[in-house]
Amino acid sequence: MNKISKSKTLFASISIACLVAACNSTSPENKQLSGPVPADKFDLSHWKITMPLDEDNNSKIDEIDVKDIQTYSHPDFFYLDENGHMVFTVPNKATTTSGSSNTRSELRQMFRGLNTKIGTHDPGNNFTLAVNPIANKYAAVGGKMEATLKVNAVSLRAGYPEKRPAYSVVVGQIHADKNKKLQQATKGKGDFGWGNEPIKIYYKKWPNHDKGSVFWNYERNLTKDDPNRTDIAYPVWGNVWTDPADPGAEGISLGEEFSYVINVHENIMYLTFTAEGHPEVKYEINLANNVDAYGKPDPLDNPWGYAYDGNYFKAGAYNQCSTKDDKAFWYTACPGTGIWATDKANGDYTSVAFSKLVISESTPPKK
Repeated sequence: MNKISKSKTLFASISIACLVAACNSTSPENKQLSGPVPADKFDLSHWKITMPLDEDNNSKIDEIDVKDIQTYSHPDFFYLDENGHMVFTVPNKATTTSGSSNTRSELRQMFRGLNTKIGTHDPGNNFTLAVNPIANKYAAVGGKMEATLKVNAVSLRAGYPEKRPAYSVVVGQIHADKNKKLQQATKGKGDFGWGNEPIKIYYKKWPNHDKGSVFWNYERNLTKDDPNRTDIAYPVWGNVWTDPADPGAEGISLGEEFSYVINVHENIMYLTFTAEGHPEVKYEINLANNVDAYGKPDPLDNPWGYAYDGNYFKAGAYNQCSTKDDKAFWYTACPGTGIWATDKANGDYTSVAFSKLVISESTPPKK
């Protein structure tokens, strides 16, 4: 089977049909609402989800795998709303992954589908760039994610409102796989496998503003202890996270729909952002070097960008309002009790609703 054919078998279009098992299942581990679940309308055959829960009391965040997500929903944090939109909601204070203080209700792309013989961190469960000399070992070269969504809520309070992540949520990203074997194999030769993010798409709205801003960040692909490992922000509509000014008419309101396309073709990431009443915004950046999205070399970045990393898409609500109280950059000391009804009433949560989410193989840019 050739590479293109292999990639096509890994992707599917949205499925509208209701699965009988999904609609009728009442097993306690599903915790689903009566009626349709997200997988009835959206193709989740290559996704798992991380939830802000520890319902099995094993001191770890709950992850619903590809098999179980086909019949899964949660009445508060992952469900279909009355419009058939896939809703991701997460309080500021909840169970988090071991490597983060930020809560999330977020999908993670799983190329392997139901084939659990392929490890999560194996090349067969991730995509890479064309420049990678072992690209043929990966599930695909590049890929595309298309989404239409609206942010319905972001946290209304923050202990450190001046910190950049306050009042924001990440609604889509590409994550490089954190892989210790790759770290060791490339040590001193580019240093890959650190699990950085070539793109995170943000929505941020200050509580005293009528509208929020959409922007995206590129993270320099450097080792964890490198002080230059930081995010570079690019505006879409409104401001980036360094600018506290009111975005005014250029911004996006809560409940206002917008779309993004992330298309990684060969070595180039092509980005398109659209929203009714706003100008279309496009970017492109070569992920295999250190030239930024404005065409300017960044001497502080990895000279080879993300050339040898394995990557995967993520989408949902990755809440940036950390409850951790610390002087470090990411810790915003956002309030939260861990009691959902209380936190919801206080506005200490974020919520995002998707009307479209499709992953597919990459496509050449239109000329």
